[in-house]
Amino acid sequence: MLKDVAIHFSYMSLLIKNIKVLLQIREGGELKVSGKAMAELPQLNNAWLLIDGGIILDYGEMGSFNVALEQAPDGIKHIDAEGKILMPAFCDSHTHLVYPASREIEYIDKIKGLSYEAIAKRGGGILNSAGKMHEASEEELIASAMERLEEIMGFGTGAVEIKSGYGLNTEDEMKMLRVIRKLKELSPITIISTFLGAHAIPMEYKGRQEAYVDLLINEMIPRVAAEELADYIDVFCDRGFFTVEDTDRILNAGMKFGLRPKIHANELDYSGGIQVGVKYNALSVDHLEYTGEEEIKALSGSETMPTLLPGASFFLGLIYAPARKIIDAGLPVAMASDFNPGSSPSGNMQFILSLGSIAYRMLPEEAINAVTLNGAYAMGLSEQLGSISKGKKANLIITKNIPSYEYLPYAYGSDKVEKLIIDGEVVVDKNAEC
Repeated sequence: MLKDVAIHFSYMSLLIKNIKVLLQIREGGELKVSGKAMAELPQLNNAWLLIDGGIILDYGEMGSFNVALEQAPDGIKHIDAEGKILMPAFCDSHTHLVYPASREIEYIDKIKGLSYEAIAKRGGGILNSAGKMHEASEEELIASAMERLEEIMGFGTGAVEIKSGYGLNTEDEMKMLRVIRKLKELSPITIISTFLGAHAIPMEYKGRQEAYVDLLINEMIPRVAAEELADYIDVFCDRGFFTVEDTDRILNAGMKFGLRPKIHANELDYSGGIQVGVKYNALSVDHLEYTGEEEIKALSGSETMPTLLPGASFFLGLIYAPARKIIDAGLPVAMASDFNPGSSPSGNMQFILSLGSIAYRMLPEEAINAVTLNGAYAMGLSEQLGSISKGKKANLIITKNIPSYEYLPYAYGSDKVEKLIIDGEVVVDKNAEC
């Protein structure tokens, strides 16, 4: 069982040979790729790769395989990847996968014509999850989240960011963040924690939004920082949620406690969220369905990663972010799943990769860069993950026997992942499960 893998996890040495294509090789120290460079995907055909101590030690063409054998320690495990592609595991930089219950009834409301905003105004959406979050125990939340983590690992995800935001009061937000901290201990994959107390306005604060922002600033943020429960802070800066002024105050408070921002921005309108995110050097600004020339100008020259969430647009029937315009302006793009019960109930990064090409007209190379290296950057992890580089963590995918890497976005309904390797350990092996 995968849970046993997490408990008995240990580093190992592993030699993978006869790799059809070793994909996303980066030895130039790139932490992200932008603009035209997103169409470049360095690779090596007919290759081997050596892992030791959970780290990529070396790789090369099969013609130099004796070099690998000479470097390999005694008792090393071998994998024959003939006909298969080896690439970095997916880096999913935006999820809400700790939640108490699904919301399929609201999905029926959407089918009948109710908008995301209309459902939220009547106490549904995020507020629905917040009510159920209050009743859920930490043990229940951990158990359900572990099931989701196992599911996304099966799809090839090796690193994931998880946000709070279904608490909307101090104690329940702290509960969510404690759950995420426990998941970091239990799961082998890399997990980043983000505090999103500013996800929605609680019903009891309707009409006095400023008082809730005061609570976030004066009580929640200091407690989160004191217990070191979050790596980042986030705000849903958009029409009907938090204003630019609210966001400015919250991010300023977070920075005083060392919490760098990651922003929900411009999903529903031109909200100013992108600009305020750049102002505070946000690691990423996410959604971006409404992105025009002013927003692109603000992002140009910044260190902020534009992160697109095509699963939400697909599920809600929203417009898609202008990915081509953003890339053609010389900017980088990351893609993430937005896995959550209301607007994107799937953490399947294989499907997100496909949507990159189907919905955004991204080349396969651009889409793969968006879900590996650039996704790692959007979590502050691209020095460790997201590419095949000597000294990086061995978080890798071995595909099934597929004709080419272009097949990854093309075959949008097929599972192309055979094995997931985390820190050099095979934690998912679909051949072994058969």
